[in-house]
Amino acid sequence: MPSLRYTKIIPVALLLVIIAIAIAALVSLARLIFVPDASNNTVSQIDITKEALLSSDPDHKVILTVRGPIVANENFRSYQMIISSGSRQLITYKGYLDEVTDNILLNNNQKAYEQFVFALYKANLVKGNEFTGDKNDIRGICATGRVYDFKVINLEGTKKQLWTSTCSGSKGSLNVSVDQLVGLFTSQIPGSELVINKNW
Repeated sequence: MPSLRYTKIIPVALLLVIIAIAIAALVSLARLIFVPDASNNTVSQIDITKEALLSSDPDHKVILTVRGPIVANENFRSYQMIISSGSRQLITYKGYLDEVTDNILLNNNQKAYEQFVFALYKANLVKGNEFTGDKNDIRGICATGRVYDFKVINLEGTKKQLWTSTCSGSKGSLNVSVDQLVGLFTSQIPGSELVINKNW
């Protein structure tokens, strides 16, 4: 009699194990199909941004925008550095309506630009975790300090935007040394630090 009971239990137990394995396999398959792998997306996003940054096509450029403390319109200052394979430009502004106080425009060449963007890449510019939506809105951020906004741009628009500030509560999406990156930009235009300091 006991052997008869076991012969009835074993097939039921085996059937339950097979059903459990089948359900686990279906759940895994569904996750592969419907839930994208975040790590693969991060890697592919870094590759796309790296390609955009390191391209020396004429339509590719990198832009640094620096905004000062949020003060009265008369005292507000900002500047922008735009580097491409054909030109290097520094524009300093006064007030919130971007009244130009200085504009330096210099030629550039493909080899010089290539060295510059590879230096930015080796300084880990593309490795920050880019924000989206409201988190990428830098209006009002760090009202008492400076905000640094870096963009990699091509004909399709902005491929990567990373920012940080001098305020400890608003570190932003840039996870590397801002001083190193700013130094790379200012070294592209001789005398740029004097112009920035004069207008600041």
